[in-house]
Amino acid sequence: MKYSLAHAFIRYHRGLGKMPRRWKPWLMSLLMSNMIVPLFFLANHQEAWVVLGTALVTGATFIALTAYRGFSRLLGFGHLPWIPMLVYLIGRVPEAQQQFPGTWFLFWLQAVIVLDIGSIVLDAANVVRYFRGEQDEMVKGLS
Repeated sequence: MKYSLAHAFIRYHRGLGKMPRRWKPWLMSLLMSNMIVPLFFLANHQEAWVVLGTALVTGATFIALTAYRGFSRLLGFGHLPWIPMLVYLIGRVPEAQQQFPGTWFLFWLQAVIVLDIGSIVLDAANVVRYFRGEQDEMVKGLS
């Protein structure tokens, strides 16, 4: 391990804070759609529990990946748990469209699917770049 888990936790969050400004709206939209908005739907929708639980697993994975390789493009692997989650959520859309047409829940469900698929595409590109040799940390000054 390159860093302790405690140090990796701090390093990961510092890395997020030092990401280029152009990426911050994207990062905020992912944070909101996967960790904040689901809180409003926990009482009535199991999809919210699935998204929030997957976000927590993903967060732990990011810390572990940071511990082993720093704030590198390898972090793209952290979103692998989203793939089964997305399969589940996409399967839930037809029923949600019938039961909850025009609701904030349906809007969120569709938005989180689109955002997370977009993130997986970007992550896949980052992982490919990592294995092609771009293994340095993505931002400078994390120590």
